[in-house]
Amino acid sequence: MIRGRLFWKILLGFLFTYFAVSQAIWLLVTLTLDQGEPPPIVLRNDVAPAVVIAAQNAIRHGGIGEFHSLEKSLPAVTRQHLSLRAATFAANGAWQRPPIPAQSDARDGLATAPDGTAYLVRFTYPDDRPLRILNLPPVVLIAGILAGLLFASMLAWYLTSPITHLRRGFEHLAGGDLSIRLSPRMGSRRDEIADLSSDFDRMARQLEQLVEARDRLLHDVSHELRSPLARIQLALALAGRSPQRSQQALERVEYEVTRLDTLVGELLTLARAENEGSAGEDYFDLAGVTESVVADVRYEAEPDGVTIGFQSPQIHPGSVPLVRGNSEFMRRALENILRNALRFSPKGGRIQVSVTPHPRDRRIGVVVTDDGPGIPEDLMDAMFQPFVRSGSQGAGFGLGLAIASRAVRLHGGTIEARNAPERGLRVEMRIPTAALPATSED
Repeated sequence: MIRGRLFWKILLGFLFTYFAVSQAIWLLVTLTLDQGEPPPIVLRNDVAPAVVIAAQNAIRHGGIGEFHSLEKSLPAVTRQHLSLRAATFAANGAWQRPPIPAQSDARDGLATAPDGTAYLVRFTYPDDRPLRILNLPPVVLIAGILAGLLFASMLAWYLTSPITHLRRGFEHLAGGDLSIRLSPRMGSRRDEIADLSSDFDRMARQLEQLVEARDRLLHDVSHELRSPLARIQLALALAGRSPQRSQQALERVEYEVTRLDTLVGELLTLARAENEGSAGEDYFDLAGVTESVVADVRYEAEPDGVTIGFQSPQIHPGSVPLVRGNSEFMRRALENILRNALRFSPKGGRIQVSVTPHPRDRRIGVVVTDDGPGIPEDLMDAMFQPFVRSGSQGAGFGLGLAIASRAVRLHGGTIEARNAPERGLRVEMRIPTAALPATSED
């Protein structure tokens, strides 16, 4: 159906252009090459009768000399059609008309000069009676239509073939087949349609990744929820069987409910971070936020004897690098990174946090280094995905680092992790800084 509509549009466009160009050429030739000569219909109906009658009168009154005088007075474009010859008669006295040149017609007139000589005056003009449509002979017209059909068919096939692939690709995509790719079907095309197929493949690939990430997240969330729910169920069952252990069971239920509440809160934070188009318009001191988070996490680290060091350069109050965005998002990101470092740090271990401005790049960096076991190199990028497992013990990163990664990216920054040279993990964030907008005094 698409090919049919497109074919007729191309054909009509070609024929319109063909006839428009042919008429323009005909008009140009008529006005230039004919040097102002009137059309055949004017020569036949107006010019020929007048010139022939004038020539007859000139011959009758003044003979051949008068005719030549009249001939010289005519315009050149008219004079070239006029001719004079002696008249010939048949045996019965009827005058014989000379043959007319091909594709021409003529108006003839007899005149007798004063000396008794009979002359035939002829005015020849092009014959406009042959069949012409839009000033084109039938052969040229038919050839143009056939060429238009061939051109329209080939161009319609060339355009609609990849468009058909695109339409089928969208049908597959709408039907849930996210593995469909169109670039291999485009062959060696290097045009806008091939670029469109590449964009389609990129869109399908991103959709496939999003759906896979969603399914993986749902699977991981269901797995994370199943364990505390099972423990709550077990604790309630034990409390029902043994009333003397009800207090212990209730404490266990309270602990698991707190874990569930934390997990749901992290899921909501991750969803909010994924849906935010921008971080925000607030300006805040990232070094100050980091120092505040370090102070909070130190309380959590005291029971295990883990020390958290903080290092930040002394900066003049008027030149503190500011970050534009959402300070709560960044606080949550820093908390998650520090708590992850605390989780994997051994008892009596040390975590070092340093803030370093980079004025030349207009960025500020935050580095968190622990002395834990580190992680395998093949998990460096995946650790910022939700519920990624680390190592054979099954320890994972939950949602914390995924929230941190999304918060950093919302602020236009980067986050990367690598194992420290000796021991532990080093996580570095780099966030763009922004100057406060100028304010006008009232």
